[in-house]
Amino acid sequence: MTERFAIYYAPSATSALWDRAAAWLGRDSGNGDFFDGPVAGIERNRLLNLTQSANRYGFHATLKSPMALAAGTSADELRQALAAFATTVQPVPLGPLRLASLDGFLALVPEGDNPALQDLAAHVVEHFEPFRAPLSPKDRAARAAHGLTPRQEELLDAYGYPYVFDEFFFHMTLTDRLPEAEREEIAAAAAGWFGAVLAQEVVLDRLVLFHEPDAGRSFRRLEDFKLGRAV
Repeated sequence: MTERFAIYYAPSATSALWDRAAAWLGRDSGNGDFFDGPVAGIERNRLLNLTQSANRYGFHATLKSPMALAAGTSADELRQALAAFATTVQPVPLGPLRLASLDGFLALVPEGDNPALQDLAAHVVEHFEPFRAPLSPKDRAARAAHGLTPRQEELLDAYGYPYVFDEFFFHMTLTDRLPEAEREEIAAAAAGWFGAVLAQEVVLDRLVLFHEPDAGRSFRRLEDFKLGRAV
């Protein structure tokens, strides 16, 4: 079994934003419930075809990308480290999120620069690096095949992921890359579906441990670690 763990931000599982995203993706990656029926006027099967990867990874923003655990470490040790780390950092206000198209992917992103967010993301990457097993040559080649800059290749080799530190950009993915002919329609549907929650202030107030039990399986939300709280 090749299992992986990831450290994400995800909103509270009782929040309106999580509920909307879970229904949009067709499944609640916290408890595995599947949602039937159309969303924003889009037939379920069609929407599932446009969100296959987003569905598998669950609604989130990546902080520490999916990783196999390093030799000599365990899931329990990772949990303990997360619990301890969470007490040392404070929540980061993100403001309202907005819908954006990122190279054909729809995502929710914050407005403007946020140095506190960049600092927290970098801190998470560095702090939990001892838990990360090195990328296999196959996985490294698959990442590099997407066309990386020299800086991104440097980060990939150092941290197993090319979009960290100065290359980090907070986003919560809602679709896979959409065909050009469908982008306008799906974006309009997403704007309507998420419109009621996009006016709300969002705070990065937790780190969430996600788990992929085996290669290609859906990620599950294992545990939330609230920031700034005593263990």
